[in-house]
Amino acid sequence: MIKPELKVYAIDGIVPVVDPSAYVHPSAILIGDVIVGPGCYVGPCASLRGDFGRLILERGSNLQDTCVMHGFPGTDTVVEEDGHIGHGAVLHGCRVGRNALIGMNAVIMDNVVIGEASIVAASAFIKAGVEIPPRVLVAGVPAKIIRPLSEEEIRWKSEGTGTYQDLTRRCLQSLYETTPLTAVEPGRKRIEMPDVVPLVEAKKRES
Repeated sequence: MIKPELKVYAIDGIVPVVDPSAYVHPSAILIGDVIVGPGCYVGPCASLRGDFGRLILERGSNLQDTCVMHGFPGTDTVVEEDGHIGHGAVLHGCRVGRNALIGMNAVIMDNVVIGEASIVAASAFIKAGVEIPPRVLVAGVPAKIIRPLSEEEIRWKSEGTGTYQDLTRRCLQSLYETTPLTAVEPGRKRIEMPDVVPLVEAKKRES
């Protein structure tokens, strides 16, 4: 079993911090003033470039594949506890509130504050300085508040974040670099996750 080294770089004497209970994929890059808290997940090819401002992932948050975090000097870019950042999102000098979700490929600009348990839709663009209240759905370019979130939607979000917290533990326990097989083996098993259901499917089942 090969355990590859993390790509972690110091700059100006400042070294990234990664809690031992967090998982950072080896292809992610951490530079300078980066703090990854307990139980966090940082996905493949994420870039956390703390060469200007400070970048903080609080307990249980996740930053998925190809996400970017950066900020101007003197700023903190923060994902609060249980924050959930979807594939390809960009966070620049903003604060994502506790239990909030940023959808895939969304862009959150400087001095934006995302309220607790709010959801930013995929591909949304939130202009600098905007404050989003708690527990609302935000979408569009530029983004606008669409409506309040239902309890079901907030519960679905929390459950989704729980699957990434579980993924952190799975990665720490069983993910390693290897070589591919040359053919599909008979009876090839699947990854079984029966409790993970997309929201659209969950709504169909309930209706």
